[in-house]
Amino acid sequence: MNQETKIGIEIFKAVTKSIAHSEDIEVMSNHFAQLLVAALGIKGCAIFILNPMDRELEILASFGLTIKYLTKGPLKTPESIHDTFKGKTGIIPDISKDDQLQYPNEAKKEGIAAIISLPILFAGEVIGVLRLYHGQPWDISETDLDSLNLLTDNIGLAMTFARYRNAIHAVAGIIGNTFNLDLPEQITIR
Repeated sequence: MNQETKIGIEIFKAVTKSIAHSEDIEVMSNHFAQLLVAALGIKGCAIFILNPMDRELEILASFGLTIKYLTKGPLKTPESIHDTFKGKTGIIPDISKDDQLQYPNEAKKEGIAAIISLPILFAGEVIGVLRLYHGQPWDISETDLDSLNLLTDNIGLAMTFARYRNAIHAVAGIIGNTFNLDLPEQITIR
């Protein structure tokens, strides 16, 4: 178990640039997942959006995980690393010694030995989850955990911005169709 710090300023620069220059939340999230897997030297990463209606996680982006694992079944909030849904980081340094997983057998079959589950928050509410998967037991450094929490805050802002942007475009489309207006495709809000 290695506690070496792996997330430095270069990772923050890359993530911030990705968030600032991407209009598509899925593209940004996929880049982010790939970046974290490479930087941390881990098996995989997944970013989920919380569906407020059924309180299940829906996959937004992933890297390094099989389709079979990602589609193993619904991830329900009270059953799937429950601390995350209380706004806390859930750390499972060795899944063979923990009972928080909803699908422990599937995780073992996937070659996952450790999971870190971080809440993605906006205005104090959990709107998604960032999960990191390691192929061996993992003792992540406190510095990397702090960095990951800051990065998830940025993801929360980007996700919320994307939702608002999509809502504004939808309203603009309805107004344009209702009043037979010829509105530009890009709407600039100042």
